Amino acid sequence: MVVPDFFSINKQCREVRLELQYLPCLEYFTCILQYDRIHVDIEERYVKQTYRNRCKVLTTNKIDVLTVPVKSYEAGCLTKDVKIDYNQDWVRRHLGCFKSAYGKSPFYEFYAPGLLRIYQKNFAFLVDLNYELLTFCLKLVGVKKEVMYNLSGEINRPECVVNDISLINNRKGNNLFKYYQPVPYYQTFGNDFVSNLSIVDLLFNMGPEAKSVLLRSCKSQ
Repeated sequence: MVVPDFFSINKQCREVRLELQYLPCLEYFTCILQYDRIHVDIEERYVKQTYRNRCKVLTTNKIDVLTVPVKSYEAGCLTKDVKIDYNQDWVRRHLGCFKSAYGKSPFYEFYAPGLLRIYQKNFAFLVDLNYELLTFCLKLVGVKKEVMYNLSGEINRPECVVNDISLINNRKGNNLFKYYQPVPYYQTFGNDFVSNLSIVDLLFNMGPEAKSVLLRSCKSQ
């Protein structure tokens, strides 16, 4: 296997700042692969209708967008202060969607129990749910990086950190990828490959080969 030379990034900028997304897309993970340290900014301003609280999965007939409902918040609210709304039965919907979409995928039975345990914790804050899911998925993929919560302005040398807040999976980005070049892999439904779905699509379908797919999907800088 030929791995692209994605470490051509400026050697002085091997750190990146990201917002925390819900079960992020593949580009989020190819970005993480290209840096030594990842600063997850939880004091950035929360933006509604973004992938901070939603993800895309492939179901029988279409791409389904799963959304974590959040409680009302004031304009300019920081991401760390956003609370999950459990008055809506969203957990059952998300888990049911995973089972419907990936129940017959090769690795669903191995990974689904771990996801279930995370959802059963009923985190009050969105950032805590997202961080737990991100940590779990990084472990399954086999990516060992220094990923940490960061408060805005907390980084000692911000000039050495690439700021990619709201860049990945930006709905206004017209599918222009900075870190990701689509590499087809086995998907349960359809004949046409769908790129840049949630990491769960890759994990349930490819299992231990997920990291290899991500490495080949890294877009050289």
